[in-house]
Amino acid sequence: MNSPLTVSRRTWLALSAGLGSLLVLASLAVPSSAAAAPRGFEERHADVNGVRLRYLIGGQGSSVVLLHGYTQTSHMWQPLMPLLAQRHTVIVPDLRGAGGSSKPESGYDKKTLAADIHALTSSLGLERVSIVGHDIGLMVAYAYAAQFPQATERVVLMDAFLPGIGNWKDVWLLRDLWHFHFTGEVPLALVKGRERIYFEHFWNDFAADPKRSVPEADRRVYAKAYAQPGGMRAGFEYFKNFERDAQDFAQLSAKRLPMPVLVLTGEKAGGTVLIEQAKAVASDVQGQVVPGVGHWLMEEAPQTVIPAITQFLN
Repeated sequence: MNSPLTVSRRTWLALSAGLGSLLVLASLAVPSSAAAAPRGFEERHADVNGVRLRYLIGGQGSSVVLLHGYTQTSHMWQPLMPLLAQRHTVIVPDLRGAGGSSKPESGYDKKTLAADIHALTSSLGLERVSIVGHDIGLMVAYAYAAQFPQATERVVLMDAFLPGIGNWKDVWLLRDLWHFHFTGEVPLALVKGRERIYFEHFWNDFAADPKRSVPEADRRVYAKAYAQPGGMRAGFEYFKNFERDAQDFAQLSAKRLPMPVLVLTGEKAGGTVLIEQAKAVASDVQGQVVPGVGHWLMEEAPQTVIPAITQFLN
């Protein structure tokens, strides 16, 4: 098992030079914090679209929204947040059902989750934002951009897939991805009190090397967050809504995204699947397969992923 001291996240310090070229100067191992937000960020709550969202906000400049995926919360973005805050206003919410946000019975289709985020940005008076999403968060990011294109500056999609686009069922029905169909009262009863054991499947099996996956300190943060009342049920709802998402995305994709889109995927995870899907729904797509890594891009390849996101958004 990884130690939070020996396997910690890397924070990459970047400076712009010349015409905006990004130079990664150094990396420092920093221990994960279970509670404290990065310096310069404030924790807030907002009642929007019938749900109470917890979010962090900091920095100033053009606005960027960071959306986490399943088994994680807004906490996953901590290594990236201070870097983006140098040039952007950074908004980092917990999705409906996750972390410190409320966990209602319904509303876990990705169009509704995106409407939550749009209501949040609107409440902050933000007319246009760039939006970054990993895993479930990328589905929400796409739904945001597709529903509110005039309010979307740029989009970053990170390693998973888009239900309803192309041969999406080739992923959805993979035998090794049984968790997509592991929903209902019996699964809930089986994982109650064993959230950490269940999540180890994701953190270990979807990494190219489990020793370079989600750090131990972060695993504790996430397991505790999802063990809250309603947390696991809400998480299962993200998967349970994939068929509805597929119908919604098939309709939304009839109009291609006009804004620039960056796709980052892991060679040992999604490969080129998401890149090809993005090209089917957007007109301006940059795709990058990060070699030698799996699904947990922020944790497995920060030296590649953080500069790529920062440069694209800058």
